[in-house]
Amino acid sequence: GKVAPNILARNFKAEKPNEKWVTDMTEFKLFGQKLYVSPVLDLFNGEIITYTIGLRPVYSLVSVMLDQAFKHLKDGDKPIMHSDQGWHYQMKHYRQALKERGITQSMSRKGNCYDNAVIENFFGILKSEFLYLKEFESIEHLKQELERYIDYYNQKRIKAKLKGMSPVQYRTHASKTA
Repeated sequence: GKVAPNILARNFKAEKPNEKWVTDMTEFKLFGQKLYVSPVLDLFNGEIITYTIGLRPVYSLVSVMLDQAFKHLKDGDKPIMHSDQGWHYQMKHYRQALKERGITQSMSRKGNCYDNAVIENFFGILKSEFLYLKEFESIEHLKQELERYIDYYNQKRIKAKLKGMSPVQYRTHASKTA
């Protein structure tokens, strides 16, 4: 694959929705299995706009996530999509899908987790508030609870930097004042 330049350059502030997106993949280990989660986070409000879950870190986990993310774009939206240098994001299919939609690809520098700190921080929150605090009966149960948690995270979990609003409340408020 090919590595893209670090266009985002740790400028994690976005002025509007769908201006800057970040993505990565994280792993959960439960019941002797691994489960992979691949989200897209909008830097405007920290909202998880989509995610996929799978038992293996295969390319389809990322490609389906990408197709779902594209559905959030409005006419004229051309976000930066930032990731680490994982093999999924270097693949020709991934790069081509971004290019076809006018999305600028950006990648962290090799071995530098700070370049993708916002999504890494989300993973930390996800694991500390969700994974480590709940008991799950099965992988299916975890998937159901993850859906509920992400809904809570987007709809109800307030953030000081969003003026005490949840990500969705902040986006809705910003669109009314624009």
